[in-house]
Amino acid sequence: MSLAIFDLDNTLLSIDSDHAWGEFLLEQGAVDPVAYREANDRFMADYEAGTLDMQAFLEVALKPLAEHAPEQLAAWHQQFMASKIEPHILPRGEELLARHRARGDTLLIITATNRFITGPIAERLGVDDLIAVEPEVIEGRYTGRVSGTPSYREGKITRLEEWLADKEQTLDDAWFYSDSHNDLPLLEIIDYPVAVDPDPTLREAAKSRGWRIMSLRD
Repeated sequence: MSLAIFDLDNTLLSIDSDHAWGEFLLEQGAVDPVAYREANDRFMADYEAGTLDMQAFLEVALKPLAEHAPEQLAAWHQQFMASKIEPHILPRGEELLARHRARGDTLLIITATNRFITGPIAERLGVDDLIAVEPEVIEGRYTGRVSGTPSYREGKITRLEEWLADKEQTLDDAWFYSDSHNDLPLLEIIDYPVAVDPDPTLREAAKSRGWRIMSLRD
């Protein structure tokens, strides 16, 4: 029995849920149709290039949460799950989760996408434990600010260490599945790192280190 850690976007999902949420907001007319689209696409490109300014990104990404009532956000998220997420849940990803679940492993999703977006996705996948960017909430409303360390790059290690201490878990014989070179800091400290449909940079790193490379796509 060990810890099985999973990235979410482009690993268990065939899309990036953060970027997809931005596209969904554009479709709802909830954000500026020009400036927000430009920023959403630019930040996605920066993420893929490994040059993302996380704080600048979060200022833009979390702002809509502060601008709309929780009831409206919840209604939108239900539509978002049905139209944008459900079609992109990878069946082989669910099979992988099921295999680790059957082994008795503890399942954990760790993602640089915020909890508002990813909490219902983790629930849909049957994964109880989630480390995500935590949007600040005061008196039931999102503030547009971040609470704690964003779970991005080395921040994933920081947040995981906090989670391990709280759960009295260890990384002994742990697995980590990810598609992104942004997760190299965490992959490098895991006993069983797995590159899942990896980006070119991660693929080369995985080959040079002798890590397993696999696909969850059809």
